[in-house]
Amino acid sequence: MTRVLVVDDEPQILRALRVNLAARQYEVAVAPDGGTALRHAADWHPDLVILDLGLPDLDGVEVIQGLRGWTSVPIIVLSGRSDSSDKVDALDAGADDYVTKPFGIDELLARIRAVTRRTSQQEEVSSVQLGDHVIDLSSKTISGGVRLTPTEWHFLEILLRNPGKLISQRHLLTEVWGASYLKETHYLRQYMAQLRRKLERDPAHPAHLLTEPGMGYRFQP
Repeated sequence: MTRVLVVDDEPQILRALRVNLAARQYEVAVAPDGGTALRHAADWHPDLVILDLGLPDLDGVEVIQGLRGWTSVPIIVLSGRSDSSDKVDALDAGADDYVTKPFGIDELLARIRAVTRRTSQQEEVSSVQLGDHVIDLSSKTISGGVRLTPTEWHFLEILLRNPGKLISQRHLLTEVWGASYLKETHYLRQYMAQLRRKLERDPAHPAHLLTEPGMGYRFQP
């Protein structure tokens, strides 16, 4: 049974998520603040953390940083904040995904399934299906004779090795070009357009290489 730690200072959300998740055979613990969450995580070792950013004692980003100091447990952020910079900060701190409040339980459950599936498969990814193409990450070949530049490969591989995960602009720029290129977001738009032209059936309406405006990019299997 998958263990889920839900962290939120709104009692009605804690109650609703506990009931809905337990009904779907998840084992659930709840925490109303960041300090309690960190103690629960250390004692209980959850398989997934659902974390509100606006907590009474610690900022959600601080909780993420505290968790990431010792565990790679998947973290889905719940955010009622309209400013995308808060979500980007959470992603850069190590969150795996986010859901904006108010949210539907079906959307949250889909994100939970995607995150848990990814963490179970992530270690040995060597071949990925993207639309009409099979991409072999070990040999760096693509079916259909598609050829990529080294930079395109680097960009694409980060996304493919994290299926379903939102990868922040900051992370991609740092990993592909270096820390001195954090303002060059036009690089990301340019290379994503190139990858879509080569790999998507309809580059103008991509099904797999997706943009989350202002935040980052996601590979949707």
